[in-house]
Amino acid sequence: MKPVIALVGRPNVGKSTLFNRLTKSRDALVANIPGLTRDRQYGEGRFDDHRFIVIDTGGIGEEEGGVDTYMASQSFRAIEEADIICFMVDARAGAIPGDASIANQLRSYDEKKIFLVANKIDGVDADVALADFYSFGLGEPIPVAASQSRGISNLMETILSECEADFDDEAEDKSRGIKIAAVGRPNVGKSTLVNRMLGEERVVVYDMPGTTRDSIYSPYERRGKDYTLIDTAGVRRRGKVNETVEKFSVIKALQAIQDAHVVILVLDAREGIVDQDLHLLGFVLEAGRALVIAVNKWDGMEPNEKNAVKRELQRRLNFINFAKIHFISALHGTAVGDLYGSIEKAHKSAEIEMTTSELTRILENAVNAHALPLSRGRRIKLRYAHQGGSHPPTVVIHGNQTDNVPDSYKRYLENTFREALRLEGTPIRIEFKTGRNPYAGRRNILTPRQLAKKRRMMEHVRKTDKKKKNKKK
Repeated sequence: MKPVIALVGRPNVGKSTLFNRLTKSRDALVANIPGLTRDRQYGEGRFDDHRFIVIDTGGIGEEEGGVDTYMASQSFRAIEEADIICFMVDARAGAIPGDASIANQLRSYDEKKIFLVANKIDGVDADVALADFYSFGLGEPIPVAASQSRGISNLMETILSECEADFDDEAEDKSRGIKIAAVGRPNVGKSTLVNRMLGEERVVVYDMPGTTRDSIYSPYERRGKDYTLIDTAGVRRRGKVNETVEKFSVIKALQAIQDAHVVILVLDAREGIVDQDLHLLGFVLEAGRALVIAVNKWDGMEPNEKNAVKRELQRRLNFINFAKIHFISALHGTAVGDLYGSIEKAHKSAEIEMTTSELTRILENAVNAHALPLSRGRRIKLRYAHQGGSHPPTVVIHGNQTDNVPDSYKRYLENTFREALRLEGTPIRIEFKTGRNPYAGRRNILTPRQLAKKRRMMEHVRKTDKKKKNKKK
């Protein structure tokens, strides 16, 4: 399983700034105002080859009552959800009573890995600023300047090196074949679908939202092929997550998505698409997982209702036109067997192997069909492409001025590669790399052309001086 890292501390110590740095996003609002973040914010982080889930929290204040109490409760829920706690303090403010109080509470979590992170270290004497924090008894403070991205690599190396042994992919030991995660909002029929696909009552089904509390792995065989189905707890809006036992469900579902090869997003045909479905879909795409969409409870609907649902799906899901949509009834088994064909195609596309020559040929044909625009008066050149990974398929394109490739052209390349490679059910990622100019920043070294020109000029000056001397004689 991927580790879960919670960022906790007083308000305005830089938790949201660090969250944005770790997730390489701007999902968390950042401003010099204490208490800006109130709810928990989840995001996926990546450092080198390691992936993890980060939770941003609103802060634990000294006042009681009102919104401060709510923010503190959100923070302590994040602590209970997490495997690793980054306790953030303000190095400029020094060790204050509020920090000492939080440290005392954190020491009671014996089973958690706790790291003391001293933020805002820029512009101060690090040795002096960190001295007071040793009194918290949480080990050596790790200095960072999140706003400047200083010390973050050292922080993550320290965290992951100490915790690496605890987070081996344990799901691999108990699963086999294609791992399929069924995800969606509560009570859309995920567990019913899992039981139907397994052919037995493997998980509890009850007409009450939130019956499933954990992610349940079920290995099985179908027509000589191995699969592992993962039934997950329903993910609802954070404002609705108020039961103590349910607070772990979101993390378990997000970890199951990252652990799966193919995700089945289960929608309720009678309720249509809501914002929470789109948020969950966004996490699936961010994780780069292959996707199949199952619109459940399709039986018994009137023709005009079915047409309305199809129009709504086409309107709101036009950005994932690569995913196959199935209209099913998990309760009666209608069209459930058709899911396997799309699952197989999506998995095969996600782990496709592509040659450099094939990708470069597709790139050249795409550029010839639609030329790149000019950038600063120069034509952007894309030279060659090669495979950068799978799950999802990643194409790395090398050229010059690749930072200036427009987003519209990037989408054009994605669609071109998808169509040429016949990818179905999986997102595709395009990464650009600009070739380094070997003479950039080296003032004393001339290019071969400049060197030849300089030699001709020097030879011309030498001949001119020689003629002048001869005339004087």
